[in-house]
Amino acid sequence: MPNRLRLGIVTPASRASNNGNWQTAWRWSRLLAEAGDTRILTEWNGEPFDALIALHARRSAASILAWHAARRGPLAVVLTGTDLYRDLDVDASARAALACADRIVVLQDLAPDRLAAPLHERCIVCFQSCARRAPVAKTSRHLRALMVGHLREEKSPQTYLEAARLLRDRADIRLDHVGAPLDQRLADEARATAQATQTYRWLGARDHATTRRLIQQAHVLVHASRMEGGAHVVAEAVRSGTPVIASRIDGNVGMLGADYAGYFAWDDAPALASLIARARDEAAMLPALARQCEARAPLFDPARERATLRRLLEELLPRAHAGSAPRRSPSLEPAA
Repeated sequence: MPNRLRLGIVTPASRASNNGNWQTAWRWSRLLAEAGDTRILTEWNGEPFDALIALHARRSAASILAWHAARRGPLAVVLTGTDLYRDLDVDASARAALACADRIVVLQDLAPDRLAAPLHERCIVCFQSCARRAPVAKTSRHLRALMVGHLREEKSPQTYLEAARLLRDRADIRLDHVGAPLDQRLADEARATAQATQTYRWLGARDHATTRRLIQQAHVLVHASRMEGGAHVVAEAVRSGTPVIASRIDGNVGMLGADYAGYFAWDDAPALASLIARARDEAAMLPALARQCEARAPLFDPARERATLRRLLEELLPRAHAGSAPRRSPSLEPAA
């Protein structure tokens, strides 16, 4: 029987940050646990792994370049968002890191279009997954929208805040917002909006379990980002039976499909406010979006993500090292 693989997963995010890169690294360590011994690190410092998976080409560039220089083994680079849609255009270290990759992992269907054609043969699309949750009963007294995203420029919280101000006179529409204050200017704007608008609440950072419950309880999730590699929160909404209203950017369209009816143009707050109002006023709108989301839900099943990751290992390493198929799925709900 072959020795168990030793797999390193480098993420620029720590557990305390509880951001998308950390959540991806944690989930992949669970999904790959039966294929090998996994370890999550914020940087590689010479540990003796058989293969390395590094999240974010720019922020993990030092580890990627050091691993490649040491010729330690196969390397997969995961393009998680800002590296794909910004850094590769402007940052030499991100491009150098990507050039080192034996395999390139992206998180939604449109992501390969951002890469040069010679890189496509090294590219694997791996949709992020989460456990399914049954939809919960929701009040009819008002519509509750929810945005989940830290207050930073890439998430475009200002679009949601402006939409909240436009809807301030709609007592039958409530807008909640989960996210840490990573940008002081945006945090100040969120506080000012909450003070001026009785229907908007900034809830600050919340742990993952609480956030998933809030997603279940919302009538609609709003995802207003300007750039995304493939937002896990969109998958969580879809797998909870909560429809999504999203900016029409590649990261969202690559998850929800080109024909999805819940898009608005990025940074267009009046269009977002109009969609939220329609979700309250038009009885057929949310059920129609929910049906479209349900059709996409299988893409975000843990079994599919596990199978993709195991195919990645088989392409990186001899098939004999990939281990036997797991007998059961571990829980993919991170501890709070």
